[in-house]
Amino acid sequence: MDRSELEQLLFRQKQAFKREVPGYERRIEALRKLSSILEEHQEELIHAVARDFGWRSHEETLLLEIYPLQDEIRHAIKNLKSWMKSRRVSGSWFLYPAKAFYQYQPKGCVGIMGAWNYQLMLCLSPMIDALAAGNHILLKPSEIAPHSAGLLKRLLNANFDEAYVSCVTGDADTARNFSALGFDHLFFTGSTTTGKKVMEAAAPNLTPVTLELGGKSPAIIHPSYSVERAVERTLTGKLFNAGQTCVAPDYLMCPESLNTQIEEQARNFMQQHFQELLDAGQYTWIINDKHYERLQSLLKDAEDKGAKLVPLWDSEPEDRQFFPYLIFDVQEDMRIMQEEIFGPLLPVLNIGSLSGWISYVESNPRPLALYYFDSNKKRIQRMLQETNSGGVTINDTIYHLAQHNLPFGGNGDSGMGHYHGFDGFETFSKKKAVMKQYSFAPTDFLRPPFTGFKKKLLRKLGSFLKA
Repeated sequence: MDRSELEQLLFRQKQAFKREVPGYERRIEALRKLSSILEEHQEELIHAVARDFGWRSHEETLLLEIYPLQDEIRHAIKNLKSWMKSRRVSGSWFLYPAKAFYQYQPKGCVGIMGAWNYQLMLCLSPMIDALAAGNHILLKPSEIAPHSAGLLKRLLNANFDEAYVSCVTGDADTARNFSALGFDHLFFTGSTTTGKKVMEAAAPNLTPVTLELGGKSPAIIHPSYSVERAVERTLTGKLFNAGQTCVAPDYLMCPESLNTQIEEQARNFMQQHFQELLDAGQYTWIINDKHYERLQSLLKDAEDKGAKLVPLWDSEPEDRQFFPYLIFDVQEDMRIMQEEIFGPLLPVLNIGSLSGWISYVESNPRPLALYYFDSNKKRIQRMLQETNSGGVTINDTIYHLAQHNLPFGGNGDSGMGHYHGFDGFETFSKKKAVMKQYSFAPTDFLRPPFTGFKKKLLRKLGSFLKA
C-alpha cells in the first residue's frame, strides 16, 4: 500500500470518528469480537507464527501470546466502566465554589506498528488498550513475520469496518510511509535504531509517540542467594522463544567466585529440561538466516577478543536451531556487550559488589528490564532506588510484564511511554481537565482594573499563598 492509499484510509477513519466516537457498548462489542477471533482462529494463528519462525511450538504461542491476549481482553472488559468514569479532584480554595474533575477522552485515530518476535501479542495487546480507550485503529504488523502479518490482515479486515479497525501489510517502505501519517497517536514496538526513525517521521505532524524498544536487560545474582534457583529462573526467561524476547535477560552480573557454580547449575538445568524440550518439539528456531548469522558473528567476535565460550548443549542443531551458550571473560569492546543479543547467548560479567552493579547499570543505556536475585530488603531497596530501568522483577525474570495492574514500558534508550491495563487505556486517552463554576464566584471580584478594594484583596491573597 503506497503513501496515498494509506492517507486515504486514515482520512476515512478520521471522518468516521468525527461522526461517532465509540462509546462504552461499542468498545465492549469490539473487545468481544477480538476475543472471538482469537478463539475461533487459534490454530490458524499458531500455525502462521510457526511458519514465520520455521518452527515454534504450539504450546509456546499459546502460553506467551494467545492466552495473555485473552486475559488482557477479559481484564479490560471487567474494568472498562470504572476506567471511563469522571474523577473528582479537590478544587483550589481561591476558586471556591468551583468543582474540578477530569475525564478520559479517546485521542482519535491511532497507528500501531508491531514487532516480529511476538507478532500477535505486540500487535494486538496495544490494540486492546486502544479499543478500550475508544479509538479507531490502523495496524501495521512486521513484514519480517509475513505469514502471521497476512493472517492478521485477513482476519481483522474481515471482521471490522475498515473505518474503525484496519490492518495493512507491506515492506519497509510501507512502514516508513505509515509512521509519517498524521495519527492522533503512534505506537511502535521494535529496535531502538528503528524507534528513532519512527519518532523522526512522526515529528512533523506533532504526533505523540509511544516507543516500546529493547536494550540490554541485566540479571544480577547476589552471592547470598541460591545460585541454583537464580540460574534456573534466568535460563527460563532467556530460553523462551529462543531468547528472541525484548525483556529476556541479556547478560548476567555476579562475583567471579560464582562462575563455577553458574556453569554447573546451567549444565544441570539443561540436562534436566533441554532434551525433553527438544524431543517435544518445543524449542523455537531463530526467525531467519540473517538473525542466525548475526548470532554466530556475535559469538565469533567474543571468542576472537578472548572470551571463553561454554556451549550448554553438545548435539548438532537442526536448521535454524541455535543452542544456548554461556560466555565468560567478556570485555566492553565485544559486540555481545554492546548490542542487544536477541538469542540464547548469555554473557557473564564479573563485578563483585552491589555498588559495582549499580554503577555499571547506570553508566550504560537504561535497560527495558532489570532482574535482581537477593533476599536482603535493604540491598533490594537500594537497587530499586539507585538504578533506572523500564521495569524490575525481584528473584525471577520477565513475569512483571504479565501483571495487568502494572505499567509496561521502557525508559531512555529502551523506550518512552507505557501500556497494559489501565495504563494502556490512559496512554490512548486524553485526560481532559474540567472545571465547573457557579453563578456566584469570588473570582468575579478579580477583574481589572485593580484599584482600591481589589488591591487590598490581591495583597491578602498573596499572604495566603506563601508556603
